[in-house]
Amino acid sequence: MHTTESDDLTRYRTQHKLRLSYMPWLYATLKPRNRVWAEEWQQEWQAYLMSMETISIGRNCFIAPEAHLFAEPGRAIVIGDNSYIAADCVIHGPITLGNHVSINHHVSLDGGTKGIKIGHNTRIAAYTSAYAFNHGMAAEYLIKDQAVSSQGITIGEDVWIGAHSGIVDGVKIGTGAVVGMGSVVTKAVTEYTKVAGNPAHLIGMR
Repeated sequence: MHTTESDDLTRYRTQHKLRLSYMPWLYATLKPRNRVWAEEWQQEWQAYLMSMETISIGRNCFIAPEAHLFAEPGRAIVIGDNSYIAADCVIHGPITLGNHVSINHHVSLDGGTKGIKIGHNTRIAAYTSAYAFNHGMAAEYLIKDQAVSSQGITIGEDVWIGAHSGIVDGVKIGTGAVVGMGSVVTKAVTEYTKVAGNPAHLIGMR
């Protein structure tokens, strides 16, 4: 089958968009000729998101079209400058991301009613989950009939959350902390400590 130069360019951009969606940090290093179409693509997509949901997006952000962001009135999502959200994330407000926050693919965040706050320069690796709500477990009620509570989750600045980690409602993770891959964080993490395991426990200092 004969293809034209225009066909080749279209295929290249389609594949490059997919690459960016799963590896959004590459957006910052695009060559000038690619930056032009990529910025236009992102501006169009971000404008659509902000028109459909209660979302505000800072400057120079990348939001993968394959990410799922939901923010009803009263459950806003606020995204700071230079932040990235990769493909296949599910993000439900209220959630606030600081500047230079990176959310990798397949991350699931739900702010419950009290919200999730993530500080500047924090990195959250793939397949991490954080849920700022919990169900009751009283034996006299079915799980589906239990009351739901929410305390909120706070993640400080310059934090690294390893892949496949879980963070439960009410947790505060201090600035500079590192959470090892596959950890389940059930209690507060002190600043500049390293924790790992299920439940996560102190393994060292940064």
